Amino acid sequence: MKILIIGGGNMGMTYAHSFLRSHICDRQNLMILEKSAERSYELTKDTEFNVYAEPEGCINLADLIILAVKPQDSPELFERLRPLIDTQQVVLSIMAGVRMNTIAENLGTKKVIRAMPNLPSQVGMGMTVFTSTEEVTRIELVMVQNLINTTGKSLYVSDEAMIDAATAISGSGPAYVWYFMKALIEAGRSMGFSESEAEMLVAQTFRGAIDLFQKTDFSCEEWIKKVASKGGTTEAALSAFEETALYQDIITGANAALKRAEDLGKAADQS
Repeated sequence: MKILIIGGGNMGMTYAHSFLRSHICDRQNLMILEKSAERSYELTKDTEFNVYAEPEGCINLADLIILAVKPQDSPELFERLRPLIDTQQVVLSIMAGVRMNTIAENLGTKKVIRAMPNLPSQVGMGMTVFTSTEEVTRIELVMVQNLINTTGKSLYVSDEAMIDAATAISGSGPAYVWYFMKALIEAGRSMGFSESEAEMLVAQTFRGAIDLFQKTDFSCEEWIKKVASKGGTTEAALSAFEETALYQDIITGANAALKRAEDLGKAADQS
């Protein structure tokens, strides 16, 4: 399979490096299309990649086209690509909010896969939720999933609306985790730890809690009960969280992210 990644930004290059590192794709079968002259020049200095500045020289060579550009750039991109797309090519989009029917109608193709990755994909610990149109064959879908899995784990959903939900949970989720970590680090510093000490305490605590959760059958609620003994320090902290409605605030925040993802999709449909 010959792959063209359109967009040499963070996620585009995350995919490029992951594909090569996993040996699921070699240099001869991987192309990068980058419209920014400055960024294109930077990429050409890395001999791992075949970099193109114009779509005419590479679109027809690709079996899989990955759209890794900002959603606001999609109208211009669609206009440029439509005359060049072959209906047998598979298009994988990681553009937030841009729906499959919008992509299909604007590119004149029916083989579309839409995915929502997240930033930990950069270190092979990503979470990607994806879906596809009916025209994508099972073989094509498995091949794309194998590519996605080079960046972490993946989950297929049949309902495209769940991509917006995934955007709110796993797409934006790392920022929620870092937000909570930042608060704990600040609390640690206020208690007398140096910044590096507080960061180590918090990072290892998160890492250990997640590892423990994944290696057992206990729910989060069950683990909380194991740590929070009656009248103890953990219970005191959890009681304070309950008083400030932190639990509900997290749910409210995730739903705000969902609404924004849905609004972005509507805006893209109307553009």
